[in-house]
Amino acid sequence: MEKRMQSLNAQAPLLPGDHQEDYNLKDTSPQLGERWPNGGAFGGRGWMNGGDRFTSTYDLVEQMFYLYVRVVKAKELPPSSLTGTCDPYVEVKLGNYKGRTKHFDRKSNPEWNQVFAFSKDRVQSSLLEVFVKDKEMAGRDDYVGRVVFDLNEVPTRVPPDSPLAPQWYRLEDRRGEGKVRGEVMLAVWMGTQADEAFPEAWHSDAASVHGEGVFNIRSKVYVSPKLWYLRVNVIEAQDVVANDRSRLPDVFVKAQIGNQVLRTKICPTRTPNPLWNEDLVFVTAEPFEEQLLITVEDRVHPSKEDVLGKISLPLNEFEKRLDHRPVNSRWFNLEKYGFGVMEGDRRKELNFSSRIHVRVCLEGGYHVLDESTMYISDQKPTAKQLWKQPVGILEVGILGAQGLLPMKMKDGRGSTDAYCVAKYGQKWVRTRTIMETFNPRWNEQYTWEVYDPCTVITLGVFDNSHLGGNSGGGSNAGRDARIGKVRIRLSTLEAHRTYTHSYPLLVLHSHGLKKMGELQLAIRFTTLSLANMIYIYGQPLLPKMHYLHPFTVNQVDNLRYQAMNIVARRLGRAEPPLRKEVVEYMLDVDSHMWSMRRSKANFFRIMSLVSGMVAIGQWFGNVCYWKNPITSVLVHILFLILVWYPELILPTLCFYMFLVGLWNYRYRPRYPPHMDTKLSWAELVNPDELDEEFDTFPTCKPHDVVRMRYDRLRSVAGRIQTVVGDIATQGERFESLLGWRDPRATSLFIVFCVCAAVVLYSTPFRVVALVGGLYYLRHPRFRSKLPSVPSSFFKRLPARTDSLL
Repeated sequence: MEKRMQSLNAQAPLLPGDHQEDYNLKDTSPQLGERWPNGGAFGGRGWMNGGDRFTSTYDLVEQMFYLYVRVVKAKELPPSSLTGTCDPYVEVKLGNYKGRTKHFDRKSNPEWNQVFAFSKDRVQSSLLEVFVKDKEMAGRDDYVGRVVFDLNEVPTRVPPDSPLAPQWYRLEDRRGEGKVRGEVMLAVWMGTQADEAFPEAWHSDAASVHGEGVFNIRSKVYVSPKLWYLRVNVIEAQDVVANDRSRLPDVFVKAQIGNQVLRTKICPTRTPNPLWNEDLVFVTAEPFEEQLLITVEDRVHPSKEDVLGKISLPLNEFEKRLDHRPVNSRWFNLEKYGFGVMEGDRRKELNFSSRIHVRVCLEGGYHVLDESTMYISDQKPTAKQLWKQPVGILEVGILGAQGLLPMKMKDGRGSTDAYCVAKYGQKWVRTRTIMETFNPRWNEQYTWEVYDPCTVITLGVFDNSHLGGNSGGGSNAGRDARIGKVRIRLSTLEAHRTYTHSYPLLVLHSHGLKKMGELQLAIRFTTLSLANMIYIYGQPLLPKMHYLHPFTVNQVDNLRYQAMNIVARRLGRAEPPLRKEVVEYMLDVDSHMWSMRRSKANFFRIMSLVSGMVAIGQWFGNVCYWKNPITSVLVHILFLILVWYPELILPTLCFYMFLVGLWNYRYRPRYPPHMDTKLSWAELVNPDELDEEFDTFPTCKPHDVVRMRYDRLRSVAGRIQTVVGDIATQGERFESLLGWRDPRATSLFIVFCVCAAVVLYSTPFRVVALVGGLYYLRHPRFRSKLPSVPSSFFKRLPARTDSLL
């Protein structure tokens, strides 16, 4: 399936205008909001009269009208003249579109309670026909009766009005000349995508999908499982005896939860009472479905390990701690491995047992990282008791996509069945699948609570390959192909402003960069309290436990990988499932892998920062060499003034940065950041480098020596790439202080600068120097392990990492 998709993309010709301009963000002007002209009905009649009515329920999407038909039940249906029973079902017909309910065997009073939705834009008939039929095992189904509605008389319903009450309708004969036996309960109304019946309704846009595929095209909201860190502190063991009684064991402890396996170091001294005092940290999720398996093993020789004892413990019995205070340790008796063959052996062993001393707890004070910290969307600790109040509301209208490329073959032609996934915090949303179109219109709106503005929302577009037998060339075992992804950092958005833009969907393939289409969004970030927002900018980026008891870099990487696997596994069990390839793409599962292209991009990010310092050095050299005499004279005068009045140095510097910030306000970014192909070095990348980037890990090269050296090089280079990217991130945060990429942070900084300029001007310089020196040299007792307010503020500043491909 993937090979077919790549061949389709490779065969797609490049347009003459397919250059940098096509990769830019485009401003759009959609007709947002709910408007009901002339009552909103087909013929201008309805329950809403007078002028236009505007509501804010779905004010970030375009209005889409649907004709809803709710088939509730039927009664007193006549039996068939041949079988003497009735196997009824209902068929709803509007023009060329037909929808049908399931049928019941031998039931004259069936209940369906099913909703059908017909898009108004595709309706070419003024009559709605509802047929009741009797399913036959062979031949044509028998006609029972029908009900006909004139669409000009259909009422309009606007949420939050109560649902329209269904009514009983007498069935008519085929020609409509008289009534027949039986009645059907129906409700017919005109509504929009804001209607409560919309998500679960049968849609005429997907009339070709049947069976299990119906569940895979609906819009859904998912919630990530509640993740915990499980800390297992292995302290010691007692009375450990090797299987070979003639030697003392080389003992280590192995702990396992599901497919996560960790082990301690081998005790340095051979003794029956080994001591380790090591921490093993796992990721687990509620509800706890697995147990903690602890085994004590003896390293007999490098290729053989004997299990000396084991114990299995349910996770529910462990304490959940919210801070760094230690929990009580416990002793557990170990079960002899392979023990219990004979009852006599059991009685003998019960008199003597090895023991293990451990301290186990579920960490509620950490935030379990399941995504890269560069694109993090959630920073709350696991324990809900530690959550603070939200500081804002994020509203996203997923309008649609344009110019999507064909992703698969269906009936001999290219086709795309697209849906969009958005992830922010623990909440995932998935739009409905729009069938067989390169310009899908979803017009679905979603809302998230924001607890920290320095976070990123990720949106991805995928092609649905799980539509049952109607999926051309694919089966349920296929993978949903990625079409593209967009990341938006909330701190770069102005509060209470609605952004309507078309974002390019860019994907790197092994044959180069490809624009897969454009995603149209409407975004609004609303702040609830300015005071809370200012307070947040001075707080640590992560919960305090990450700083009081930090993890190592390797631990963070391994735990994040395990957390991603758990999230993908749990969301894959939903209905419809959010599949593993979708979750991994949204969480950037392969972001740590080696890429020459990314390394070049990070290197030139550093060079762009160094170029600014080089320019300052060149300017200073020109001053020294009197290239511009006027500038040199002014600099000398300023230097003499600062030497004569040293207390003016810091106020002048702060006031200068204040003026620079005000000056740069004119050139502040007007649009949210997006994927930058030049910054990512995606346009001029070498084919060999792309071949290396898309190579598997471990490599598929056949030669054993080449494989070993190649994998080692990629692993080491991946670490270097990460370090280089971190250095570039810090430098770009300095640039964003006065760059207005985060308008709140820049406003706070320039206000601080002018206040600092006033305070420092009114305070003697010697006092400032004395206080600053004493503070810098203060005793460790007066220091905190938590980062300072300036450090936390700096780490919240945006970098250009969210613009990297």
